[in-house]
Amino acid sequence: MAALAASVIIPAAAVPTMASAQSAREVRDSARDVRRDQHDLRQAQRYGDRRDVRDARRDLNSSRRELREDWRDYRQTHRGDFRRPAYQGPRGYRYRPVAVGYRFQPAYYGSRYWVNDYGRYRLPAPRSGHRWVRYGNDVAMVNMRSGRVVTVHNGFFW
Repeated sequence: MAALAASVIIPAAAVPTMASAQSAREVRDSARDVRRDQHDLRQAQRYGDRRDVRDARRDLNSSRRELREDWRDYRQTHRGDFRRPAYQGPRGYRYRPVAVGYRFQPAYYGSRYWVNDYGRYRLPAPRSGHRWVRYGNDVAMVNMRSGRVVTVHNGFFW
């Protein structure tokens, strides 16, 4: 009886590791589902009728919602990864929220502000000629030639 009970007990140290690995896998699976649903939507737009397109859009929206929820769960369980030292901007820096299309001055997207380990934060790989840049507690994908913001996540870091 004691041997059976001992085999069922899970060490407390193993639980957080398994939970965080499962969360990262869920995020990857949800991202794959979004890509599959995007493909299905394109196929429905090419070859299907209105009902097929509507159903494919509904599936895609559902997959995107699930991906956001999984990412939020991942972020909550890995809070230490998103806690960074205080941001020190270039001389004369004053924070203003930015949106897509905003143009940064070169001092704001220099190498000291690059987010090189974007995979750690579950950010997609930047496109060619683009970089993830930290701006205050935000993270923005910036076109390195023009300084224009392509994507922004406000309040990304704690």
